[in-house]
Amino acid sequence: EEGKIDYKSASQATSLEVPPDLSQIKRDSRYVVPGSASALAASSTTGARATTDAGTAANQMGDVKIVRTGTQRYLVVQRSADAVWEPLRDFWKDNKFVLTTDQPELGIMETDWAENRAKLPQDFLRRTLGRIFESIYSTGERDRFRTRVERTDNGIEITITHRGLIEIYSSVRQDQTIWTPRAADPELEIEFLRRLMQRLSGQITVASNKTADTSLPSTTGSVVSDVKVIKVNQLPAIEINDGFDRSWRRVGVAIDRTGFTVEDRDRAQGFFFVRYAPPGSTDKEPGFFAKLFSSEKATPSLAKYRIVLTSKGDVSTVQVQAPDGMPETSSNAEKIIKLLADEIK
Repeated sequence: EEGKIDYKSASQATSLEVPPDLSQIKRDSRYVVPGSASALAASSTTGARATTDAGTAANQMGDVKIVRTGTQRYLVVQRSADAVWEPLRDFWKDNKFVLTTDQPELGIMETDWAENRAKLPQDFLRRTLGRIFESIYSTGERDRFRTRVERTDNGIEITITHRGLIEIYSSVRQDQTIWTPRAADPELEIEFLRRLMQRLSGQITVASNKTADTSLPSTTGSVVSDVKVIKVNQLPAIEINDGFDRSWRRVGVAIDRTGFTVEDRDRAQGFFFVRYAPPGSTDKEPGFFAKLFSSEKATPSLAKYRIVLTSKGDVSTVQVQAPDGMPETSSNAEKIIKLLADEIK
């Protein structure tokens, strides 16, 4: 059975050159996932079943392991950030993604929008015509992935966040379509984390169906909501019942999933300097942020904000400020807080 992931970007990724003294590498964007039921395959057959990947694959290979914190998963690698950046870049290119953001100084890498061709129905008509006129078939979905590399005292942490678009009809006659955001897919994030773990550990071929850990390393015992929206000095804020390190990671993932672009960050001060780029393929298509804000004259895609995280013990607070550090008093602050609170889990 072919893999459940077979992406095709709108742009052509640069092929990797193989030295003449080495055998040619098979150029195939599909990996064979160890075992008979990967986390992604399980999700496609169980619908809305809760995300779980226990028992499907090993959770540690060499100095790379997957760690779970609540509903979030990330890689912990006992290497320097410089040592993993080039393999990380090659990993996405080998999966036929085009990188639109490649900023080692910020530790952020982001792919272009791509289509998972493995979701197309493999019936007789598709197999016959699809080989000749591949462009006539489309899933109506596009995916983008952002990878964040964070230096910590225990090595480095790598998180992968997914953003999705879906094509819907914009007219009653169904003669026009627009792209609109769809919910992030945690199963896709887990799938790519596992494949990246295999790549970084040097095990990129089919593994045997031997023992796998029955559970992921976890720093939490339950998935109880510990996030709420509050008021601080009459301004909206988010209160997280967690320490700074975990809250920083959770807020970072929420920022990635909601589509903000991180221009800079300062972990020591707890600052994220962000702006928002609407996910549109054309200038005519309104972005997610543009739809959220009611004013047509406003240009939220160019607006810049500073998201501030402060902690006292095991309680952390998230607030929105203007770029100069002054409190953001507009209605935009409340909407940004709601966006982030919905994604912090």
